[in-house]
Amino acid sequence: MTRNSRLALELSAHIEKLPLKQPFHITGYTFTACDALVVSLHDGQFTGRGEGLGVYYRDDTPAAMLQQVERLRGRIERGITREQLLELLPAGGARNALDCALWDLEAKRARTSVWQLTGRSRPESLLTTYTLSADDPDEVGEAARAYAATGARALKLKLTDDHLNAARVRAVRAACPGAWLMVDANQGLTRESLAHMLPTFVENGVAVVEQPFPVGREAWLDGLHYPVPLAADESAQDQADLPGLDGRVQVINIKLDKCGGLTAGLALAREANRRGFRLMVGNMGGSSLSMGPAFVLGSLCSVVDLDGPMFIRADREPRVSYRDGHIWCPDGIWGGPCALPA
Repeated sequence: MTRNSRLALELSAHIEKLPLKQPFHITGYTFTACDALVVSLHDGQFTGRGEGLGVYYRDDTPAAMLQQVERLRGRIERGITREQLLELLPAGGARNALDCALWDLEAKRARTSVWQLTGRSRPESLLTTYTLSADDPDEVGEAARAYAATGARALKLKLTDDHLNAARVRAVRAACPGAWLMVDANQGLTRESLAHMLPTFVENGVAVVEQPFPVGREAWLDGLHYPVPLAADESAQDQADLPGLDGRVQVINIKLDKCGGLTAGLALAREANRRGFRLMVGNMGGSSLSMGPAFVLGSLCSVVDLDGPMFIRADREPRVSYRDGHIWCPDGIWGGPCALPA
């Protein structure tokens, strides 16, 4: 952050409920809405915003996140840098929302954009996966065809711990013969069920299998030599988890709510890349305000999963656009300059 980052700030923080268009099913959970912590930092001239969803399976809820922010209100309002924030809050949704608000504020003060602040070239639209809920196979196939009709080119199918997974994969491939396809078990498989599913994955051109095993069972990955790359999501929260994944998975799914913001996400990407992992950017849901900083990170990733706003009933304005299977996030949504003080 710049020297002006230490100027006094006015903090606003509240929780917003984002109802989903329809229930969404994964292993062990059914979601009907997602709550988001929205943070604004105003310096008397400019306002920076950030949104955090937290990590539901770690009890990192928006209510708990709001309490974390409020406990630091005095410290934040006296002025804080992104580097100081890394020391004051652990990885998670509260730090994500605050960190992203600080990035947004810095970009507005500098009359530039976050991608320029990070030293990146101007981002292009990114091919993103469109996610399919772990529903009945006929419903999954119908949803895949509906996505294809909108121009989707990459699909992410949620699996769960039941006997319908193979039928779900075949239904998606039948509906979208040419689509890039990955599957996400959300910790729902065992070594035996993964081995049983492998022929179906290979026959149907599955490109990545995400988080097959429960957190804490990473040793189940030892000795597996599958033709389909494996990705870590729940097992890869931040940099501290990377050593335990060396030689076990090939892809790391970086989510800003997990690692605690764009600052930590960029550092995690550098370290994961140094260790030889392929990079993926994902999301915990949310509005276009969550997609903005993740879009900046997405330019570093070979797999992009940024479809969260597609599932909520009403997105923010302005919003990211989805076209021809790609996501595009203009600077005006988040992390860009503003012509006049906010």
